[in-house]
Amino acid sequence: MSTVAMAGKAGSAPPELEISVSGMTCASCVGRVERALASVQGVKAVAVNLATERARVTLSDARTDTAQLVDAIRKAGYEPSEDMIELKVAGMTCASCVGRVEKALKAVPGVLEASVNLATERASIRFIGGGDTPSRLAAAVAAAGYEAEKIVAGVDASEREQREKDEEQARLKRAVIIAGIATVPLLVFEMGTHMFEPLHHFLAGRVGEFNIKVLSFLLASFVQFGPGLRFLQKGWPALLRGAPDMNSLVMLGTSAAYLYSTVATFAPDILPEGTDYTYFEAGAVIVTLILMGRWFEARAKGRTSEAIKRLMSLQAKSARVVRDGVEVDVGIESVRLGDIVLVRPGERIPVDGEVVEGASYVDESMITGEPVPARKEPGAPVTGGTVNGTGAFRFTAQKVGADTLLAQIVRTVEAAQGAKLPIQAMVDKVTMWFVPAVMLMALVTFIIWLLVGPSPALSYALVNAVAVLIIACPCAMGLATPTSIMVGTGKGAELGILFRKGEALQSLRDAEVVALDKTGTLTKGRPELTDIIVSKGFSESEVLRLVASVETQSEHPVAEAIVAAARGQGLALAGVADFGSEPGFGVKASVDGRTVEVGADRLMRRLGLDIAAFSEEAMEMGDAGKTPLYAAIDGKLAAIIAVADPIKETTPEAIAALKALGLRVVMITGDNSRTAHAIAKRLGIGEVVAEVLPTDKADVVKSLQAKGAKVAFVGDGINDAPALAQADVGLAIGTGTDIAIESADVVLMSGDLNAVAKAIGLSQATIANIRQNLIWAFGYNVLLIPVAAGALYPSFGVLMSPMFAGLAMALSSVSVLTNALRLKRFGANDKAVVASQTRSRLVAAE
Repeated sequence: MSTVAMAGKAGSAPPELEISVSGMTCASCVGRVERALASVQGVKAVAVNLATERARVTLSDARTDTAQLVDAIRKAGYEPSEDMIELKVAGMTCASCVGRVEKALKAVPGVLEASVNLATERASIRFIGGGDTPSRLAAAVAAAGYEAEKIVAGVDASEREQREKDEEQARLKRAVIIAGIATVPLLVFEMGTHMFEPLHHFLAGRVGEFNIKVLSFLLASFVQFGPGLRFLQKGWPALLRGAPDMNSLVMLGTSAAYLYSTVATFAPDILPEGTDYTYFEAGAVIVTLILMGRWFEARAKGRTSEAIKRLMSLQAKSARVVRDGVEVDVGIESVRLGDIVLVRPGERIPVDGEVVEGASYVDESMITGEPVPARKEPGAPVTGGTVNGTGAFRFTAQKVGADTLLAQIVRTVEAAQGAKLPIQAMVDKVTMWFVPAVMLMALVTFIIWLLVGPSPALSYALVNAVAVLIIACPCAMGLATPTSIMVGTGKGAELGILFRKGEALQSLRDAEVVALDKTGTLTKGRPELTDIIVSKGFSESEVLRLVASVETQSEHPVAEAIVAAARGQGLALAGVADFGSEPGFGVKASVDGRTVEVGADRLMRRLGLDIAAFSEEAMEMGDAGKTPLYAAIDGKLAAIIAVADPIKETTPEAIAALKALGLRVVMITGDNSRTAHAIAKRLGIGEVVAEVLPTDKADVVKSLQAKGAKVAFVGDGINDAPALAQADVGLAIGTGTDIAIESADVVLMSGDLNAVAKAIGLSQATIANIRQNLIWAFGYNVLLIPVAAGALYPSFGVLMSPMFAGLAMALSSVSVLTNALRLKRFGANDKAVVASQTRSRLVAAE
């Protein structure tokens, strides 16, 4: 872990960074690191300690780019340590808040990257600081006017965070009700008397006009400094810091209406004649409507994270374990590795493990998306959060706490939901200047109406300036992207599609070519031995016994098929010595003193063996979609062996769906060309690249990219990891290896290839949703700010009431959230969805 500390206080000493550097072995290493760091602009002094493996860097300017220090160390041939931290940030209300928090975090020495998400209210920071860095980050956020605390992972932390969100919703609801109760009489006093003359005469006669103004003042004061105090508490400090936000706009607008009305009530002589109008109801209605909008917004934001809540609800609260020979119920947090856990009918499995006794069927649909329950018997894996059927069994706990698959899924979804897509960059640039620009527009509006407006000019100037301040809502801009990401990634989790990186949502939409591995992706990955033909002088059973003995050391599916066939014939397998494996060629070992080599035709050719004797058999096997392998014993060609890997039942439908989306489908496999083409022909795949070594799969992807195509690669094996990493988007079959999954951008939890089409369709739907949100958010401001400023008044005599501006402002954010929630209805099997996506591709191609 990184151990970077700041020395000195702001304003009293130059900032210092202490960076952990690994890889230094001698004094010359120290010199190279010191020279590399000293060459970075803004570095005042450098001292590197070989014993502690730390570099102390004194900066002449706190704004020095930390990334340049990291690059300098790496270019010198050493590795600086990096850390990641997530903070919960409270108090953000709009996109401009996001920009200010990011700016504050990036200004902290040691920070390499900071990304803030308005919808999740989280900040992700990558830094080369340890120790006191979290406290410095929190202090920077506090200095910007917000509150931050480190996020602690786990079910309890998530539940606490959810409780806080529920409490905030309850507070907003109370504020809306209280403000509404006080605002209704104001509307009666201020607007009702203008609209209904008898009411005006009645109140004037019974209460008195001045007394009505005083009552209006009292009610408006209650709303302004009661439920509306939050806008003053947040907006005024932000304004003083020179970083106004949405709260500042509301505060300025409502305060202007309130103060003007107060002067008109108690000191009307100060104002020009004929301008002593009161607008108490305007400020109160604006506060009420905006609070109502925030309440609706908080409720809608809660719905966007329902996927996480549902995933968290899958976690069992307790488990029944065997301790000292006695069955006891313990809290889920008390389950230890190696515990024997009992699962009864209908119970939720608490942690991950392996069945040791009993049998049952388990519903794993919420993890894999597969609706059919999976058979569980001794030796079968079980996953925490899945639901047991009617049987009972015991299993050994192998993964607990944060290591369980469910916990990893939750972390993956949360990370994807907190991601910032490239499309957000434009929004960030605009919103940083948006609020100051709105304040300038409001000032210009006030001056123009004051100079050239009709009488009473001051009243017109005030009303229109307030309308501009209120109508310009940057909330919708800030929510446009993250809410769609939250709902889209959450829906993906429900469908068994995990976006490990939020950026994959955007890049997957742009994919033009889908490259597919064969074994385990198009096929079941569980081949069966179909043929064994031996050379003269060899016994079939003896060859199979020797070959199967070697293959017991391999985890390849073909090896498992050979071993299963030998055991099925009752052959006694022997011990193996000097085992060696070379990916793409085959395996070699010593069995009972005999040298056995098994592999592809390229291995035999390298051994100098002539395989022409089996050419006819190999051709027939290839035409039948079987994979031919060869065995050599003591340097002699002993046999040709054929295995067949059945195509998954859903594969033909999945290939058709990909083609319906207008995508090129390419098969890339290490299998021999004849077998690969036979399977491709059966599936309708026109492009095949066969006999590819594992290291070359990535090169094939590169060649496809070199032609200008965006490539999505789908695979499941260790040999697919380089191609998954090379592709624009890597999709790993979740039933595959951990290495493949770690190399991928998207994980398909089930082995169903239809999930690829679903993932692409969901990506297209999510990006389309984001674009709709951005068009609405920007279009709303572009159209309505001029209207609020009075642009329609000269031609049509139309002005926008500040109250209508407040309502429109509240509705804009709610509209964006509501549109994002439409993604919850996404269905990749909906013909209309597929058709519209196909049309979009065709239009784009034209």
